[in-house]
Amino acid sequence: MSNSQRTRTPSVEVTDSLVDAALALIEESGLAALTVRSVASRAGVAPMGVYSRFGNKDGLLEALFVRGFDALQVAIEIPPATSPLLRLHAGCMAYRKFAIDNPQLYHVMFEQMMLLELSPEAKDAAKVSFGTLVERVHAAMDSGGLTPGDSTDAAQQIWSAIHGAVSLEIAGVHFAHDREANFSAMVDSLLRGLARGAGSVSPGKP
Repeated sequence: MSNSQRTRTPSVEVTDSLVDAALALIEESGLAALTVRSVASRAGVAPMGVYSRFGNKDGLLEALFVRGFDALQVAIEIPPATSPLLRLHAGCMAYRKFAIDNPQLYHVMFEQMMLLELSPEAKDAAKVSFGTLVERVHAAMDSGGLTPGDSTDAAQQIWSAIHGAVSLEIAGVHFAHDREANFSAMVDSLLRGLARGAGSVSPGKP
Protein backbone atom coordinates (compact mmCIF):
# COMPACT_ATOMS: atom_id res chain seq x y z
CA MET A 1 0.00 0.00 0.00
CA SER A 2 1.38 3.44 -0.95
CA ASN A 3 1.84 6.31 1.49
CA SER A 4 -0.97 8.24 -0.21
CA GLN A 5 -3.33 5.30 0.28
CA ARG A 6 -2.37 4.98 3.94
CA THR A 7 -2.89 8.68 4.67
CA ARG A 8 -6.15 9.06 2.74
CA THR A 9 -8.57 7.84 5.38
CA PRO A 10 -12.23 7.03 4.69
CA SER A 11 -13.15 10.18 6.62
CA VAL A 12 -11.00 12.33 4.33
CA GLU A 13 -12.49 10.63 1.28
CA VAL A 14 -16.04 11.37 2.48
CA THR A 15 -15.12 15.00 3.20
CA ASP A 16 -13.62 15.38 -0.28
CA SER A 17 -16.66 13.75 -1.87
CA LEU A 18 -18.95 16.22 -0.08
CA VAL A 19 -16.94 19.19 -1.35
CA ASP A 20 -16.95 17.63 -4.84
CA ALA A 21 -20.73 17.28 -4.63
CA ALA A 22 -21.15 20.87 -3.46
CA LEU A 23 -18.96 22.14 -6.29
CA ALA A 24 -20.88 20.16 -8.89
CA LEU A 25 -24.19 21.47 -7.55
CA ILE A 26 -23.26 25.14 -7.66
CA GLU A 27 -21.72 24.91 -11.12
CA GLU A 28 -24.78 23.12 -12.48
CA SER A 29 -27.57 24.98 -10.70
CA GLY A 30 -26.09 28.01 -8.97
CA LEU A 31 -25.47 28.84 -5.35
CA ALA A 32 -29.18 28.80 -4.51
CA ALA A 33 -29.20 25.02 -5.07
CA LEU A 34 -26.64 24.47 -2.34
CA THR A 35 -28.20 23.03 0.81
CA VAL A 36 -26.94 20.53 3.34
CA ARG A 37 -29.60 18.05 2.20
CA SER A 38 -28.85 18.47 -1.52
CA VAL A 39 -25.13 17.99 -1.00
CA ALA A 40 -25.67 14.95 1.20
CA SER A 41 -28.03 13.41 -1.33
CA ARG A 42 -25.63 13.94 -4.20
CA ALA A 43 -22.71 12.50 -2.24
CA GLY A 44 -24.78 9.54 -1.05
CA VAL A 45 -24.45 10.22 2.68
CA ALA A 46 -26.84 11.19 5.45
CA PRO A 47 -27.26 14.95 6.11
CA MET A 48 -25.67 14.37 9.52
CA GLY A 49 -22.47 13.51 7.65
CA VAL A 50 -22.34 17.07 6.34
CA TYR A 51 -23.07 18.59 9.74
CA SER A 52 -20.45 16.44 11.47
CA ARG A 53 -17.73 17.55 9.04
CA PHE A 54 -18.63 21.17 8.32
CA GLY A 55 -20.93 22.24 11.15
CA ASN A 56 -23.45 23.90 8.84
CA LYS A 57 -23.88 25.35 5.36
CA ASP A 58 -21.41 28.15 6.11
CA GLY A 59 -18.78 25.56 6.94
CA LEU A 60 -19.43 23.90 3.61
CA LEU A 61 -19.10 27.24 1.84
CA GLU A 62 -15.77 27.83 3.58
CA ALA A 63 -14.59 24.45 2.33
CA LEU A 64 -15.56 25.52 -1.19
CA PHE A 65 -13.74 28.82 -0.65
CA VAL A 66 -10.54 26.95 0.25
CA ARG A 67 -11.01 24.49 -2.61
CA GLY A 68 -11.34 27.42 -4.98
CA PHE A 69 -8.13 29.11 -3.93
CA ASP A 70 -6.26 25.80 -3.96
CA ALA A 71 -7.47 25.24 -7.52
CA LEU A 72 -6.59 28.79 -8.52
CA GLN A 73 -3.07 28.27 -7.24
CA VAL A 74 -2.73 25.15 -9.38
CA ALA A 75 -4.06 27.05 -12.41
CA ILE A 76 -1.50 29.84 -12.16
CA GLU A 77 1.45 27.55 -11.41
CA ILE A 78 2.65 27.72 -14.97
CA PRO A 79 6.23 26.86 -16.04
CA PRO A 80 8.80 29.62 -16.56
CA ALA A 81 8.55 31.43 -19.89
CA THR A 82 11.24 33.12 -21.96
CA SER A 83 11.08 36.08 -19.58
CA PRO A 84 9.53 36.80 -16.16
CA LEU A 85 7.30 39.42 -17.82
CA LEU A 86 5.88 36.87 -20.26
CA ARG A 87 5.32 34.46 -17.38
CA LEU A 88 3.47 37.19 -15.50
CA HIS A 89 1.26 37.81 -18.54
CA ALA A 90 0.62 34.08 -18.96
CA GLY A 91 -0.34 33.81 -15.31
CA CYS A 92 -2.93 36.55 -15.77
CA MET A 93 -4.37 34.68 -18.73
CA ALA A 94 -4.51 31.48 -16.68
CA TYR A 95 -6.34 33.41 -13.96
CA ARG A 96 -9.01 34.48 -16.45
CA LYS A 97 -9.43 30.93 -17.75
CA PHE A 98 -9.91 29.61 -14.22
CA ALA A 99 -12.54 32.24 -13.45
CA ILE A 100 -14.45 31.77 -16.71
CA ASP A 101 -14.36 27.98 -16.38
CA ASN A 102 -15.56 28.10 -12.75
CA PRO A 103 -17.95 31.07 -12.46
CA GLN A 104 -19.96 29.87 -9.47
CA LEU A 105 -16.87 28.84 -7.53
CA TYR A 106 -15.32 32.22 -8.34
CA HIS A 107 -18.44 33.85 -6.94
CA VAL A 108 -17.98 31.94 -3.68
CA MET A 109 -14.33 32.97 -3.52
CA PHE A 110 -14.81 36.69 -4.05
CA GLU A 111 -18.40 37.60 -3.23
CA GLN A 112 -19.90 35.01 -0.93
CA MET A 113 -16.79 35.28 1.25
CA MET A 114 -18.01 38.66 2.50
CA LEU A 115 -20.96 36.92 4.14
CA LEU A 116 -18.84 34.32 5.94
CA GLU A 117 -16.77 34.43 9.10
CA LEU A 118 -13.73 32.77 7.61
CA SER A 119 -11.27 30.89 9.76
CA PRO A 120 -7.63 32.02 9.85
CA GLU A 121 -6.72 28.88 7.90
CA ALA A 122 -9.16 29.79 5.11
CA LYS A 123 -7.81 33.33 4.96
CA ASP A 124 -4.27 31.97 4.73
CA ALA A 125 -5.29 29.77 1.79
CA ALA A 126 -6.60 32.85 -0.01
CA LYS A 127 -3.30 34.69 0.45
CA VAL A 128 -1.18 32.07 -1.32
CA SER A 129 -2.21 33.10 -4.84
CA PHE A 130 -1.55 36.75 -4.11
CA GLY A 131 1.87 35.79 -2.77
CA THR A 132 2.59 34.05 -6.06
CA LEU A 133 1.58 37.17 -7.97
CA VAL A 134 3.87 39.31 -5.82
CA GLU A 135 6.75 36.91 -6.53
CA ARG A 136 6.09 37.05 -10.29
CA VAL A 137 5.95 40.85 -10.21
CA HIS A 138 9.17 40.99 -8.20
CA ALA A 139 10.90 38.71 -10.72
CA ALA A 140 9.72 40.92 -13.59
CA MET A 141 11.09 43.98 -11.80
CA ASP A 142 14.42 42.27 -11.15
CA SER A 143 14.73 41.33 -14.82
CA GLY A 144 14.01 44.86 -16.00
CA GLY A 145 10.64 43.97 -17.48
CA LEU A 146 8.85 46.22 -14.99
CA THR A 147 10.02 49.42 -13.39
CA PRO A 148 11.50 48.68 -9.93
CA GLY A 149 9.19 49.54 -7.07
CA ASP A 150 6.96 48.03 -4.43
CA SER A 151 6.03 44.62 -5.83
CA THR A 152 3.09 44.26 -3.45
CA ASP A 153 1.56 47.55 -4.60
CA ALA A 154 2.03 46.61 -8.26
CA ALA A 155 0.58 43.14 -7.67
CA GLN A 156 -2.48 44.68 -6.03
CA GLN A 157 -3.01 46.90 -9.06
CA ILE A 158 -2.77 43.91 -11.39
CA TRP A 159 -5.11 41.72 -9.34
CA SER A 160 -7.64 44.52 -8.98
CA ALA A 161 -7.67 45.01 -12.75
CA ILE A 162 -7.93 41.37 -13.78
CA HIS A 163 -10.51 40.59 -11.09
CA GLY A 164 -12.65 43.47 -12.25
CA ALA A 165 -12.37 42.35 -15.86
CA VAL A 166 -13.31 38.72 -15.25
CA SER A 167 -16.11 39.68 -12.87
CA LEU A 168 -17.69 41.85 -15.58
CA GLU A 169 -17.23 39.09 -18.13
CA ILE A 170 -18.84 36.48 -15.90
CA ALA A 171 -21.74 38.86 -15.28
CA GLY A 172 -22.22 39.24 -19.02
CA VAL A 173 -21.25 42.91 -19.04
CA HIS A 174 -18.82 42.66 -21.93
CA PHE A 175 -19.03 44.12 -25.41
CA ALA A 176 -15.74 43.17 -27.07
CA HIS A 177 -15.98 40.79 -30.04
CA ASP A 178 -13.09 38.63 -28.80
CA ARG A 179 -13.17 38.53 -25.02
CA GLU A 180 -9.91 36.64 -24.56
CA ALA A 181 -8.04 38.94 -26.92
CA ASN A 182 -9.54 41.97 -25.21
CA PHE A 183 -8.42 40.70 -21.80
CA SER A 184 -4.92 40.01 -23.14
CA ALA A 185 -4.73 43.53 -24.55
CA MET A 186 -5.81 44.95 -21.19
CA VAL A 187 -3.05 43.01 -19.43
CA ASP A 188 -0.57 44.24 -22.05
CA SER A 189 -1.61 47.84 -21.41
CA LEU A 190 -1.39 47.37 -17.65
CA LEU A 191 2.08 45.85 -17.79
CA ARG A 192 3.31 48.48 -20.25
CA GLY A 193 2.14 51.14 -17.81
CA LEU A 194 4.02 49.49 -14.96
CA ALA A 195 7.08 49.14 -17.19
CA ARG A 196 6.99 52.76 -18.28
CA GLY A 197 7.12 54.07 -14.72
CA ALA A 198 5.10 57.11 -15.69
CA GLY A 199 4.06 59.57 -13.01
CA SER A 200 0.56 59.60 -11.59
CA VAL A 201 -2.14 61.49 -13.44
CA SER A 202 -4.31 61.86 -10.31
CA PRO A 203 -5.24 65.45 -9.37
CA GLY A 204 -2.70 66.96 -7.03
CA LYS A 205 -0.10 64.29 -7.73
CA PRO A 206 3.20 64.82 -9.55
